[in-house]
Amino acid sequence: MRHQNFIDRDKLYGMLQDNAPTESQLNDILNKARKLKGLNLEDVAKLLSVEDEAGIQKILDTAEYCKDEIYGRRLVLFAPIYTGNACVNNCVYCGFRRDNKALKRKILTLDEIETETLHLLRMGHKRALLICGESPRNDANYMVEAIRRTYAAKDEKGSTIRRINVELAPMSVEDYAKLKAEKIGTYVCFQETYDPVEYAKFHPAGTPKADYLYRLTCMDRAQEGGINDVGIGALFGLVDYRFEILAIMEHARHLEEDYGCGPHTVSFPRIEPAEGTPFSLPENIPHPVSDKDFMKIIAIVRIAMPYTGIIISTRERPELRDKLVKYGVSQISAASETNPGGYDEEGDNTEAKPYEKTGNTGAQFTLGDHRSLDEVISMMIDGGYIPSFCTGCYRKGRVGADFMDLAKPGLIKEYCKPNAMFTFREYLEDYASPATKEKGLRLLKELTQTFPKEELKRRVEGNLCKIGDGERDLYF
Repeated sequence: MRHQNFIDRDKLYGMLQDNAPTESQLNDILNKARKLKGLNLEDVAKLLSVEDEAGIQKILDTAEYCKDEIYGRRLVLFAPIYTGNACVNNCVYCGFRRDNKALKRKILTLDEIETETLHLLRMGHKRALLICGESPRNDANYMVEAIRRTYAAKDEKGSTIRRINVELAPMSVEDYAKLKAEKIGTYVCFQETYDPVEYAKFHPAGTPKADYLYRLTCMDRAQEGGINDVGIGALFGLVDYRFEILAIMEHARHLEEDYGCGPHTVSFPRIEPAEGTPFSLPENIPHPVSDKDFMKIIAIVRIAMPYTGIIISTRERPELRDKLVKYGVSQISAASETNPGGYDEEGDNTEAKPYEKTGNTGAQFTLGDHRSLDEVISMMIDGGYIPSFCTGCYRKGRVGADFMDLAKPGLIKEYCKPNAMFTFREYLEDYASPATKEKGLRLLKELTQTFPKEELKRRVEGNLCKIGDGERDLYF
């Protein structure tokens, strides 16, 4: 079935004309946001037009409030596994593009996928994102085998990957059903740009990705294939970021209205340099997004879609990522490599690498944050955040609309905070450096005193003690 286009290009661009709110209107919108019911398209359009420092700070403060009310101090960690960089598409901004002759091409064997998984496990990761270029060699049947091998891998401590998300090219309903049968978590696919006119310029005809509508409606087919949680996003830098945010809102509305649940996550990648890809150089990006505007849009989406996870990858620099977790980000990748086999080439990523390091290794783009997982977790502890590798909700069936039914009235908190603490304790016992373990245990001790219900507090303390004594994979 060919689905319909739900993006009204002219309407969205029209909403961006002379739309700056008065101070009174801004305050009304932000007061509405603090009720944690989200915002409509008109509200978001007005917030996107705010340019003055005082107004932006109000937006950031509201986002911080919403983030704390819903997510508390939890911050989910994951890492990607690139299974291949062969690609039939020719996207002008991507290092994997077909015509990039400078890139070393590789598709991992199942044994190599297991090796990559083991590197992540030995760092302490429990959540992985499988990702690859679009190629007949990376079809759904290959990905099914890749998922199985990733789940089957086990390190010397007995740790396994407990949740696999996938970021793959659009496919048929039947192929989505195959992924669902393998117990994937979230299916992720970015529209890149929601502007159909500009989309054609960046995705040359003659390749599968040139079909704007087929990509736009991939989440419809994923839902019809039985996948409960989907993740959307745009590649910022291609067109006016304000248009993309409104389009993301429209995509979320479409999913909510037609399938009963909006996106589980929204991602915000910005174009980063890639070898052999001149378009990706800073001077060639059509609509670059400044750090100031980037922080603003993260905050706006947090208050407009308060229960949706917001993801920031290691494309961004450490200092910016550390700020963004305060204003809306709820999931971050850590110690990432963006080329197939990258973890085996680089070892366990325990040493920072220069910004240019990813140049000729077959990577999709250049990384901005080269910190190890332990370094990222150390930063999080210093900020009072709870590093979380939790997968309890997915294995308990609290997904899709069922998850949102618990999240919106605030009931999910009684699961999320304890489960995050349990996975954090596992990391501290099994993988943390001595310094990180010492201050992490101190943070956990403080956190156990913050539960208002004595019964829940006793259960949390009991499970933390069990983990300290060697038990693993405890969750509510």
